[in-house]
Amino acid sequence: MKTSIEELEGKIVATLEGELDTAAAIEVEKELQPLYKSEGRDIVIECENLEYIASSGLRILLGILKSAKAAGSKVTLRNMNDDIKNVFQMTGLISLFEVE
Repeated sequence: MKTSIEELEGKIVATLEGELDTAAAIEVEKELQPLYKSEGRDIVIECENLEYIASSGLRILLGILKSAKAAGSKVTLRNMNDDIKNVFQMTGLISLFEVE
């Protein structure tokens, strides 16, 4: 699992690549810690190369969403493939995030 974070046009953009499974979740959560402190900036999670997400990955994204909303920010999931989008739809979480 590979992650990267950069700032573009005043937004924090996190790119997720690979499989966000239970084994990868601990390391990914550490790497995404800056997103928990968005300080009012909107967050974009780039999912174009995200191949799989487990419940532990969903928990991480929900934690980021909770922190962002508390700071007045929004979280956008961008370029989800059909499999990832189906996971969000089946769990009902898709309605909580902005989706592009």
